[in-house]
Amino acid sequence: MCCASSDDYLADPVEALPFEQVHSMVEAEFDVKEGFIDHNIPTFHVKYREDSKEAFLRLMESLESLRLIPVLRQTDETVVLRVLPKPPTKPNRNIINVALFFITLGTVFISGYFYSLNVLDALLFTGAIMAILGTHEMGHKLLADKHDVESTYPYFIPGIPYPYGIGTFGALIKQKAIPPNRDALFDIGFTGPITGFIIAAIVTIIGIQLSTLVPLDPEASLVPVPLLFQVIVMLFPPSGLGEMMQLHPVAFAGWIGMIVTMLNLVPSGMFDGGHVARSVLGSKAHKIISYLGIALLALLGWWPMAILALFFSAAKHPGPLDDVSKITNSRKVGAITLVAVFLLSVVPM
Repeated sequence: MCCASSDDYLADPVEALPFEQVHSMVEAEFDVKEGFIDHNIPTFHVKYREDSKEAFLRLMESLESLRLIPVLRQTDETVVLRVLPKPPTKPNRNIINVALFFITLGTVFISGYFYSLNVLDALLFTGAIMAILGTHEMGHKLLADKHDVESTYPYFIPGIPYPYGIGTFGALIKQKAIPPNRDALFDIGFTGPITGFIIAAIVTIIGIQLSTLVPLDPEASLVPVPLLFQVIVMLFPPSGLGEMMQLHPVAFAGWIGMIVTMLNLVPSGMFDGGHVARSVLGSKAHKIISYLGIALLALLGWWPMAILALFFSAAKHPGPLDDVSKITNSRKVGAITLVAVFLLSVVPM
């Protein structure tokens, strides 16, 4: 999961900006119908063209030397471009990321040991969980870097060990800037879940091979499994005879990874699915689908996550800097792929 706030970008600057210089830079990329100062903010009514998405990115690059950023919005039939001061960002304190990483390693290992009562299996469980979470968050980080969106390295969150938890509450990166356009917003939201899902599937295949079938125990704790998990069991059946599968810790980690994927893909607020929905559907539709996602979580029995999603949906999603340009058709296909991934990963409580 990743997040960003729009508050700094929408605040009125204290000092007037160099209007004539900014006007010339905007005119070099856009057809300006009208230019004026609104509350010390250089504001322009521009004509949107087929190449305006690329023109906006060029304008962003040229304004960087002045520590300014453009914001493109459409009101009715008017396309409005505003130029704002770029807010300062605090330098990353990677020592915190490193410390949380090692603490989480410890809590996940303890959880794996209580689950398996075996040091080797606990190590395998720890490696599998951290691989799934780490790949997910680094997917966000790498695509943020690709689109020049400043962000932190993953923050791993230690949690309560088994049987009350799995030793971690997940991981996240903090996005320090707003993505330039809907393409970038989509890419950052898309890459984390899809890479984490792939690793979770691989981990599950390995874990199923390490699991065994045993006779049914009426007192055993049974867990619901997603469709993908069932398909993997059919394609790569475990060894042994019996009606019940004793999950190896690695298979348990794969099951957890699918749950993480499902929860992140709920199209609400600042969840990954929320970023994708915002980039594809726009602001108004995103608000509606956010509450539908919350209702879906509640229907599936994930009440704590439904409450968390409601909290994340309270604040308006900032959207990208260029909220006028549409995403590419290939990314629309990618959004459909994420719907399929969500369905394959659904686990009712």
